[in-house]
Amino acid sequence: MKLPVIAVFAFGLSAGLAQAEPVRQGNLEIDAAWARASIGTSRPGAAYFTVRNFGDEGDRLIGLSSPVSTMTMLHETTLSEGISRMAHVEAAEIPASGELTLEPGGMHVMLMELATPLREGATFPLTLAFEAAGEVTVEVHVFGPGATGPAE
Repeated sequence: MKLPVIAVFAFGLSAGLAQAEPVRQGNLEIDAAWARASIGTSRPGAAYFTVRNFGDEGDRLIGLSSPVSTMTMLHETTLSEGISRMAHVEAAEIPASGELTLEPGGMHVMLMELATPLREGATFPLTLAFEAAGEVTVEVHVFGPGATGPAE
């Protein structure tokens, strides 16, 4: 009976390690940065997170960079006439007292021309550039290929 208890404890511990504390930069808080494991380096990866704005004025996400990708861009998925398309987005608004959520099927970070595969259990740095708040680097946790996000 001790083995299942140990297994449950180990799972809970590893899940807890994947839950990083939110990162604050000025009035912004970046939370739950994650990505799915990639299929090698020939296919792009994607990263997701939530930005909350606790200020009285809006801000904009205007740039991204990461050492795991030579082309790190903001993309948005749209559905038109039953066809899903992705398009590059120059900037994303974070409204005053609001939030911006990057998630599968919506706005997300595209990690193209990967330098190394995104491996489950690993982390990598992602630098976000905001118009008002400046730059902040977050650690992105890599989950399995079928992940839907970090556990709450």
